[in-house]
Amino acid sequence: MNRNSLGLMISLIGIMMGLSACQPASPDANRDATKTANANTAKETLNPVAIEAEIIKLENDWAAAAQRHDVNAVRKILADDVVMTYPDGTTGNKTSELTDLETGAVTVDGWELSDTKVTVLGPDAAFITGRGVIKNGKVKDPNSKKPIDISGEYRFTDVYARRNGQWQAVASQTTPIKNPAPAPPTAANSKATPSPQASPK
Repeated sequence: MNRNSLGLMISLIGIMMGLSACQPASPDANRDATKTANANTAKETLNPVAIEAEIIKLENDWAAAAQRHDVNAVRKILADDVVMTYPDGTTGNKTSELTDLETGAVTVDGWELSDTKVTVLGPDAAFITGRGVIKNGKVKDPNSKKPIDISGEYRFTDVYARRNGQWQAVASQTTPIKNPAPAPPTAANSKATPSPQASPK
């Protein structure tokens, strides 16, 4: 092989190596598999009407179960990490709510809900606001023989999250209405009887 042939051969090898260095990188098999898996996974359809109906049902179930002092039913509705904020600014949790039910610390003769509105934040989060009127509500005062009268009107916000396919209350806030105006009539007025909790909704 002469010198010119050898030089040409080296040049060709250099050009081939240069061209191979300019080729696009081989595709990342893991990244492409993830894209394919994500593309094939059907996204859950958001159905706000169904979520709203479920949250309203839970509010009604919670209220009815609490009025009956049905601890097991309320236990299913409240998340383990629920935070309760009461009208006096104190807070409670699932344990305190269930204890109040078991001991009968809170009782009410009636509770009407109105102005209820469910806001859906996504497929797994929603909250409900509304107004509650408590009739003949009493809370046992540990420092007195006379119970505290909690009859009156309140505004409430209950936050729900869906975990493992089950909606549960994760937060509840209740605020007394000082000078309540008459509640506008709604279909929700006759739907729910609120829970006799230390935190009237």
